[in-house]
Amino acid sequence: MKINSQSTHPYPISKTRTKRKISPAKTLLHIILIIGAFFMIFPFIWTISSSLKDMSQIFAIPPVLFPDPIVWSNYVDSFTAMPFARAYWNSFYITAIVVFVQLFTGSMAAYAFAKFRFKGSGILFIMFLSTMMIPKQVTMIPLYLIMDKINWLDTHLSLIVPGALFNAFAVFLLRQFIRGIPRELEEAAVMDGANPLRIYWSVILPLIRPALAAVGIFIFMGTYNNFIDALIYLSSPDNFTVPLLINNFKGLYVTNWSYMMAGATISVVPILIVYLFAQKYIIEGVTLTGIKG
Repeated sequence: MKINSQSTHPYPISKTRTKRKISPAKTLLHIILIIGAFFMIFPFIWTISSSLKDMSQIFAIPPVLFPDPIVWSNYVDSFTAMPFARAYWNSFYITAIVVFVQLFTGSMAAYAFAKFRFKGSGILFIMFLSTMMIPKQVTMIPLYLIMDKINWLDTHLSLIVPGALFNAFAVFLLRQFIRGIPRELEEAAVMDGANPLRIYWSVILPLIRPALAAVGIFIFMGTYNNFIDALIYLSSPDNFTVPLLINNFKGLYVTNWSYMMAGATISVVPILIVYLFAQKYIIEGVTLTGIKG
């Protein structure tokens, strides 16, 4: 008995794959995006390049992108010229406390705004969000006077407490995510005897982990890079954070740009590590908070 080797598929399969046509508009869009990405990343490339130059190459005309010779000692000298280890520790623990407290208080406030209805809740939420419209420059002097009155100037409490207790942006993002959680889950928990605090801890928090991760990374980057508050409140080198310490390479008459660029490159490493390991949470969290509720 002969076995017919010819395919009996009802629809003939073409042996040649159809080539996807790329429209000129899409090609132009990709070119524009590539050019835009280059201009966005070029300052960072120039920072790394300048960190490997000596002072004679920093202001060379025409500009030199690839240093010759490469001065690797700039990194060692910049790290030892200033107490970078101390500044790294200061930035790390201040940022860690601010991130933890903001996520905790922000998620509780977001849960209350998303799931509880009480008289004036909508107006209260609008008033809460309206604080995002107040420029930081308006609150600088009042906050400085408050820190002076309670003797928190030149202490890390002046950076931790104001930053940790209030973040309207975090509350807004988490509220949008929580609003998309089905109410049936809460009702089932209530039937099992759970109170609102138990529902928040056992039901809400596990479900909003992507949003918490995204908000936490935003808070981390904002707190770690906070220069202006550290400049206002801190005066002792032992209390300096990384951005403020890098500014110390800027002298009254002479600025050592090679050391400053090396220090700036070193300071970016923690943020890059956090972003590389958590970028999927950023995308997932922002996407979900945008389409929920």
